Amino acid sequence: MTLRPRRVDYPRKAPEHREEYAAEVSPLPVRTNSAAGSAARSEGKEGEAYKTVGYVGLALGIASLFIWPIILGPSAAVLGYYAYNNGRKTAGAWAIGLGIVATLSYFVMIPFTR
Repeated sequence: MTLRPRRVDYPRKAPEHREEYAAEVSPLPVRTNSAAGSAARSEGKEGEAYKTVGYVGLALGIASLFIWPIILGPSAAVLGYYAYNNGRKTAGAWAIGLGIVATLSYFVMIPFTR
């Protein structure tokens, strides 16, 4: 019975073998309970909160085109401004725009209702 020589792939001790290893053999990320880790987790939750604020503002902006434009329009604009300043640029800008359009259209259309 012939035994094969033991295969040595990692780590190579010989100086003529200086390969760079890929991510498959890199160490796993370390999870800690430090302040930096909790800051990253809270940042993710804040991002989700601003995302929700942006979408609520957008929903109010769309609703203000059909009902209560004098109440929902400025509310959509304020929530959109808050979302826009906190990183949700697209939803915030749309909420601001729809809120302003609904409020201004109310003042333009109200003379025709009487």
